[in-house]
Amino acid sequence: MNKRKSYVYKITGMALLAMVITSCSSDDDDDELGNFVDRSVFDGSARSSVSGFTIDNMGYMGVGYDGDDYLASFWAYDMEGDFWSQKADFPGAARNAAVGFQVDGTGYIGSGYDGVNELADFYSYNAASNTWTEIAPLPIVRRSAVGFGVNGAGYIGTGYDGENDRKDFWKYNPENDTWTELVGFGGDKRRSATTFTIDGLVYLGTGISNGVYLDDFWVFDPATESWTSKLDLDEEDDYAIQRSNAVGFTLDGYGYIATGELGGATNTVWEYDPVSDEWEQKTSFEGATRQDAIAFSNGTRAFIGMGRTGTLYLDDLDEFFPLDEFEEED
Repeated sequence: MNKRKSYVYKITGMALLAMVITSCSSDDDDDELGNFVDRSVFDGSARSSVSGFTIDNMGYMGVGYDGDDYLASFWAYDMEGDFWSQKADFPGAARNAAVGFQVDGTGYIGSGYDGVNELADFYSYNAASNTWTEIAPLPIVRRSAVGFGVNGAGYIGTGYDGENDRKDFWKYNPENDTWTELVGFGGDKRRSATTFTIDGLVYLGTGISNGVYLDDFWVFDPATESWTSKLDLDEEDDYAIQRSNAVGFTLDGYGYIATGELGGATNTVWEYDPVSDEWEQKTSFEGATRQDAIAFSNGTRAFIGMGRTGTLYLDDLDEFFPLDEFEEED
């Protein structure tokens, strides 16, 4: 009788152990999807709140703040060659918290903060000639806004004007060098939000206003210049997407929100599926937790770098592989 009981206990214990191992293995598989690989460290001074854009296989970025000074230097990262090269300095006042975007192969940087005032001036960048040209200023000063280029036009919206958080949007027409105010955005006013573009549609979310991290999520159709609300960023109990000062980018038809600030710098990464309107957490950014970073993506490759954690300003760069299993770097 005692032997029979001992046998039953032994089998039950083995079954439980197998269940635990299977469960842990499953969790590990979920946690390990997505990997980051070190790339060339930035040649210039470590900085945060930089602005930039991607043209073909080159990521361009400049301005920013290094903890002591507002900056005007401007650089390019070669995705194929994995190296940095310095370009012509940004011609406006040194600043951070500006926006950058590209339209039909031309880059644009403008707005921001120079340590005293919010700014409205804007400049275009010709990569072939490495030259800057001042264009029409934004009609209203702004910092910590979002900017994106799509369907032959540039757009800038939300942000902070020195007195209030904003929710207005403006459209830049490169053909006649004019800005036009748009209407129809039903989201909350905010600063330090995030966007990414998938198949010509621009998705906007995150950000902060009055100390509250926002959870509304929107998509902009440039063909109709209309906004449509999507599922909130806290729609599911296991979502933890809300934050500010994050980066957004697109990779192989999926959108990503990564790093940022949520009561302190964070390193989590979330993937958005536009077909299901759902999010999946990926492996967290392997470098230091950070906010005010920058991301470069040409649609098939994506990189995250710079930024700050507390008062530590960063100059590293990592490439993200969302389908690879996590491999801890030495």
